[in-house]
Amino acid sequence: MNTQLTTETAQITDQKINLIDGLFTATEAGDVLHAMLDKKINFHKLQRLTRTEGNMDDACEYDNGRILELIDEKGKLKDFLSSIRAEGCKLEINSTININVRR
Repeated sequence: MNTQLTTETAQITDQKINLIDGLFTATEAGDVLHAMLDKKINFHKLQRLTRTEGNMDDACEYDNGRILELIDEKGKLKDFLSSIRAEGCKLEINSTININVRR
């Protein structure tokens, strides 16, 4: 975890989280990546539900679009991992999340 502190207020302004870093079989990679995609899909579904409960006229265009994008990515990942699994290759996956405070 990498952080920067401002000297005047000693507040964290940036943070990096090393989320995934390693060598994986296709099955292991699928487990990790599908779980992450499922979490993001469910997050947007809950956001959509929350918005429509408060306003039935809200089209939730961003959430609907993002859900469809993530479902599409999940399909692409499944196809990719199937081809890698057939070849018996390992996958190196690195994922860092950068968080920046905006004021």
